[in-house]
Parts: sequence; C-alpha cells; structure tokens
Amino acid sequence: MKWQRALRAAQAKGEPLPAMPDLAPVSINLDLTTACNYACDHCIDWDILNSKVRHDDEQLRESLRQMRDRGLRSVILIGGGEPTLYPGFADMVAFLKELELQVAVVSNGSRNDRVLKAASHFTKGDWVRLSLDAASDDVFRRMHNPSKKTLSLDEICGWIPQIKAVNPDLTLGFSFVITWQGGSRGDVKVVENIHEMVAAADRARLAGFDYISFKPFLERQEDGAEVMDPQKTAVELEAVIARIQAAVGEARGRAAAAGSDFKVLESTNLRVLTAGNWRDYTNQPRTCHMQLLRQVVTPLGTFNCPAHRGVDKALVGGQSLWADAAAAKGETARMLDGFDASRECSQVTCLYHGTNWWLESLIDASAPLPVAAPGAERDDTFL
Repeated sequence: MKWQRALRAAQAKGEPLPAMPDLAPVSINLDLTTACNYACDHCIDWDILNSKVRHDDEQLRESLRQMRDRGLRSVILIGGGEPTLYPGFADMVAFLKELELQVAVVSNGSRNDRVLKAASHFTKGDWVRLSLDAASDDVFRRMHNPSKKTLSLDEICGWIPQIKAVNPDLTLGFSFVITWQGGSRGDVKVVENIHEMVAAADRARLAGFDYISFKPFLERQEDGAEVMDPQKTAVELEAVIARIQAAVGEARGRAAAAGSDFKVLESTNLRVLTAGNWRDYTNQPRTCHMQLLRQVVTPLGTFNCPAHRGVDKALVGGQSLWADAAAAKGETARMLDGFDASRECSQVTCLYHGTNWWLESLIDASAPLPVAAPGAERDDTFL
C-alpha cells in the first residue's frame, strides 16, 4: 500500500515511478497440468484442457523457491486440468511442504490413490477438496463424463477413510457446483442437480468428509471472464433460489440431527445470489490489488486471476515467470497499472470485491497506514 501511494503520487507529478517492492504473491493457484480425464458439461476451463504444453519441472521448482523467498505462503494445486494426473504429483506435494508452504488440492477424485500416496506430507490447515457435484452415479456420470465409464461415487468416496487413516489432520471436502435448467457452456446444456443437494450432503457426511461446499455454476463470457449468470434459467430465478435455499437448510438440519462436526458451507457467490445482491459484487475498482496477492501459474503462462485463467489480456508472463523475480515484479507492476478491473471485471461477481475496495480506500486515504492487521491471525493463507 505504501508503494501504491508513492506510485500514484509520482504519476500525478510526472516523476520517475518507484520500483515495486521485493514481493511475490501470498498465494497462487498452480495448475500442474492441462490434462484431464473428464469431459464435464459445466467445465469453466474447457478450451484450455489437454494441450500439449507442459511444465519444465526444475524451472517450476525454481519459480516456487523464488516466490517463497519473497512472500509466498500457500499453493492450491488445481486446474486447468486434473492435478493428480501430473506424473510427479506426490513428489510436488512433498517439495511444497519442504518449502514450508500451506498446500491444498482441488481434484476430481479419479486418482485418489495418488492423493493417498501424498497424504502423509500434508500438515494441519492443509486441505483436499473433491469436485463431485452429485449424489447419484447417474447424475455424476452425465455431468462429468469420466473416461473410466465404470467410475462410481462409491469408489471415489471409499478412499476417504483410507486417506484420513494416514493423516487425520488433513481436511477433506466434497465440492458441489449447483446447476439448473437453462445453464450452459456455450451450446452445451448442463445437467441440473439441485434435487441432489441434500442426498449429496448425506453421502459426504457418511463417507467421512469434513464438509460439503455448495457454489453456483459459472460460465465464461465471450471476453474470457468467468461470470455468474443466474438470469439464464429455464424457469423463474426466484424459484431456483428458493429450491437452493430449501436444500441448504435441509442439509444443515440433517447434519445437525446427526450430531457430527460435519459442515454445510455456502460459497460467497452462492450467499450473494440467494441474498439478491450479487450485482453489487460486479462493481470493481480500477485497480485489482489482489493481482499482487494471488496469481495463477499454469503450463500456458502466469495469469492475474483464477477468473481469467488462460485469457490473453490477463497474462502476466510465461509459466516460469517467477524464476526471474526481477522480471516477474516488473510484469506484475505493469498488470496492476494496465489491467482496468472496473471494465474487464464488470460482469464478474468477484470474491475479493470487499478486499479490493478496502485496500483502495487505504491507498487513497491521507491518514497513516495501520501497523497491525485489522483482525486476528487465522493461520490460513489460502486467499
């Protein structure tokens, strides 16, 4: 914030611009591969899957070392692809833990044998979340189209007790993207699953997951932005929201009646959708400050936000950008100044809306910046 204040003051006076501090993102999404063994009807990254581009493993590790030395504290292995298909998946988890980083994984659950192999490396606060989105095999297979046609939810969930036995400290989540009639990925109509929300929560609890997380379906608009378009339904939006709210309420009631610690969670996008104020979260400041705090590293390059993964206008640099920290800082500074979030993200229901406006207000204020953080440390650096 001090640098941003100095930068804006220099720009206003026409003076030489101060260099960006020796910083790196606090957290990154790391796509280990673009390979995927599913063909999900609701996949937001469909256009970048299964490319022939690969990471250079040693350059990737050097990038991670450089970032760690400059402030990186957590890595989410995700996609862009299925992270467990990366040949060195367990070794990469071990390497990240050697760097003393917090580590999380978002997986489709098809290679839980590799999650099990990596399980002993995770520490308290780390998590693995499986994207399952269904309670029945019929809906699961129609939504995800796994290459292994016999793959079942029973098979996937059967790994959970084994993983927990190896590492009870590892938090395991069941992810459920809510889809409804009328939603689509381009010309592909998505399979509705609202009717499976309660049964999915029951399945997750009985399988030994720590929580189920509900979130609404997102799609990419023509300019590449990842957006929520709840108006795109085959019925009245109010009816869809009412069904979702009823299902979440019933799922929570059943979990409470079971007397377990199992949690039913709602994403920020889902909370603002059901509250009716989701459009407020599309009003962004010109500068997205989160670009400095969180980036996305993929085989296709380094991007400024998960909502613009694989989109040219959001490209900060190459896949090994942070192996050269000086170049990476310069490219990040360029993106902070040149990427107009008020225009490029005007349809994005941004998870960091409040944080960006809070940081903007501190940078614009004339009062001294606070010395201490406004809240207690939660030991959670996954932004």
